[in-house]
Amino acid sequence: MSQSVVPVVESKQIDTSPTLTFEEYRFYQTASDLQYELYKGKLIPIPTATVLHIKICEYLVYKLQRYLAEYNLDLVAKTGLGVRTEEDTSRIPDVVVCTQSLLEQAAARPSSGILDFEEKPLLVIEVVSQNRRADYVIKRAEYELANVPEYVIVDPTPHKELVRVLAFPEGEDIYTQTDFRAGQQMVSVVFPNLTLSVNEILSPPLVEGLIKAEQARFQELEQQAAVERQRADEQGQRAERLAAMLLELGVDPDRILELG
Repeated sequence: MSQSVVPVVESKQIDTSPTLTFEEYRFYQTASDLQYELYKGKLIPIPTATVLHIKICEYLVYKLQRYLAEYNLDLVAKTGLGVRTEEDTSRIPDVVVCTQSLLEQAAARPSSGILDFEEKPLLVIEVVSQNRRADYVIKRAEYELANVPEYVIVDPTPHKELVRVLAFPEGEDIYTQTDFRAGQQMVSVVFPNLTLSVNEILSPPLVEGLIKAEQARFQELEQQAAVERQRADEQGQRAERLAAMLLELGVDPDRILELG
């Protein structure tokens, strides 16, 4: 009895997803809650963020915003802002720092909030999630080619935790790389006065707690200032009473001051 042999045919997967130009992507709308990046004309869904991912992003924005305010810089730190890196490629970094004028320029356009080629951010941050190769290799090459001055990779992956800073040395057009690990302070190249604890970046406190602590310190300073004002008022009142007593005794208080 002969046995028929059924050939096994490997079916090659065909990409049937739509191909978009950058202009089409700028106006692309979807019914789902998913966000999409554009990579060489193809839509790439962004995975839903973990709680740790969200906490890291919020912490970094909080720290950056306070740094920018402290040094009175006309810059903003935002999430959800797109950055065009190639002809038909546009990324949505976890955190973007750019000038306020560039943000307003992007906001004035009737499309998604994306910085175009000539609208360079100063700093972009990516928090590593599922596709490690995209953050470490592909996006690094894109941001470098797009001349983004500083690209920071935050990797909270267990046993691989690090913060990697990639930036252009003065006069160079190739990124140099500096890795910061647990127990160290991350130092920015574009903002040299900005130092952040790697431990806090990788395992950040809740921003709400930081804001409460900030408010508590402010209230404490207000109370101290109120006490000082009250003490000064009391001293002033005592001086006025003493001057009145001297006048009653026929003594000119101003004359005493001159003699003193």
